[in-house]
Amino acid sequence: QVQLVESGGGLVQPGGSLRLSCAASGSIFSINAMGWYRQAPGKQRELVAAITNGGITRYQGSVKGRFTISRDNAKNTVYLQMNSLQPEATAVYYCNAGRGIVRAGDYWGQGTQVTVSS
Repeated sequence: QVQLVESGGGLVQPGGSLRLSCAASGSIFSINAMGWYRQAPGKQRELVAAITNGGITRYQGSVKGRFTISRDNAKNTVYLQMNSLQPEATAVYYCNAGRGIVRAGDYWGQGTQVTVSS
C-alpha cells in the first residue's frame, strides 16, 4: 500500500499563487509516476498534471504555462506550483500515484481544497 498526504491548499485571490505538496510513504517502490487531479463541484475529476520518476511530465492544456509539477525523489514528494490562479481553478485537488502518466494510478490522497476568490 501507498499513503499520500497532501498539503498547501487554501484561499487565494485571482492572479495569486499556491504550491501544493504530496508526500508518499509505504510501498513506494511500486510507484513510477505521481500526479495531481482536481474535482470541482458538479464536475468529473480531471487530470491537472503528472510526472514520472524520470521527470516526464503531462499537463492539462488549460494549465500549461501557469502550473508546474516537480518532484523530489529523495523525499518521495511531488509539488504543484500554481501561478496566475483564476476562479475556475477552484476545486478539491487530489494527489495520485501509480504506474504511469497516461491514466490515474490506484492510490489517492485525501484531497486539499483550493479556492480562488476575491
